[in-house]
Amino acid sequence: MMSAAALSGCAGSHTRVGSAPAPAPAVASNPAVTSTTDSSAVQLGTALASVEQDSAADQTALDSLHQHDPAAPRTNQPLAGEDVRHEAEQLFGSEATTTFDIDVATFAGNRRVLEYLEFFQLDARDRFEIWLSRLGRYEGMIRERLRARGLPEDLVYLTLIESGLSNTAVSRARAVGMWQFMASTGRGYGLQIDPWVDERRDPFKATDAAVSHLNDLVQRLGSVYLAAAAYNAGAGRIEREIRRLPGEPDTVDDQTFFEIADRRNLRRETRDYVPKLIAAALIAKQPTRYGFTDIERLPPLVFDEVSVPDATGLDVLARLADTTVAAMLELNPQFVRGITPPQRAVIVRVPRGVGARVAERYAELPVNERVTFVDHYVT
Repeated sequence: MMSAAALSGCAGSHTRVGSAPAPAPAVASNPAVTSTTDSSAVQLGTALASVEQDSAADQTALDSLHQHDPAAPRTNQPLAGEDVRHEAEQLFGSEATTTFDIDVATFAGNRRVLEYLEFFQLDARDRFEIWLSRLGRYEGMIRERLRARGLPEDLVYLTLIESGLSNTAVSRARAVGMWQFMASTGRGYGLQIDPWVDERRDPFKATDAAVSHLNDLVQRLGSVYLAAAAYNAGAGRIEREIRRLPGEPDTVDDQTFFEIADRRNLRRETRDYVPKLIAAALIAKQPTRYGFTDIERLPPLVFDEVSVPDATGLDVLARLADTTVAAMLELNPQFVRGITPPQRAVIVRVPRGVGARVAERYAELPVNERVTFVDHYVT
């Protein structure tokens, strides 16, 4: 069955669509009830469409980011090398107050880093502002999980270049979510992926999986930047490029990434992955320095959790929680159809403070009112 957002049918036909099978439709003959359920379905459809539009805008900017060629001629004036040196002195001189736990200082003057600084400030400025505001939602949670595994907390900025912190991002290669997991890798790190639930879209579970993956890569490759490149291209490919380096290096480190990137055997997206990370980190940590002066950081998500035993629409749960469908979708992006899966219990997030009320109201909810069905006539 399709979601309530997919209200469609053949010309002249009467089509009944809903989010999932149910013993009886929740559309009553009472006009007031019909109006309520129609409104609920419209809200769900509108919210899902809004999420899709926002994700499409993110993906357009991300495609430009990944296809951007730093060597291509530009219509705007690039910063000169002396400007880079001056900027580095301000950032990392004796009076600097901003600190990083990834090696930004050594490579801040790299030409590719400079180009991506310019890209974020000019070409993708409008979207990058939105991404910076989203950091407020998730940065604390991600840093806490990175810290718990002994990883640099500034790896949080990988989410900016992977997805713009969009939980519903889908790349051309079918990588999904904030951390852009492929299905096989996601399942390998314990994420559930099926037609009803895609935990690659769950910011909390996906972050746990991403941190475990990054930790494995750092342990395997011995360098944070090599691990970041491997996150993009795969560890085997990075190890192969390391073996191609001339001589027999005793150790590998972050500089090794730039050595293999300069040999141009890797895809451009991978060669520029670490420069993108450094540029994003520079701006995100001190946005006003780079002209992002009006960023309104979204507050962190706070919520209660409720167990839902069977297929239930997020629009129905929104009514029980006295909140909006959009709020429920933001808290529960893993439910890809806007409905919990049938015949199995799942945990659903609801706004902080209403968990007990939702549980009580749900217990009193008739089974045939858990999913909103709509009679849709095409004329």
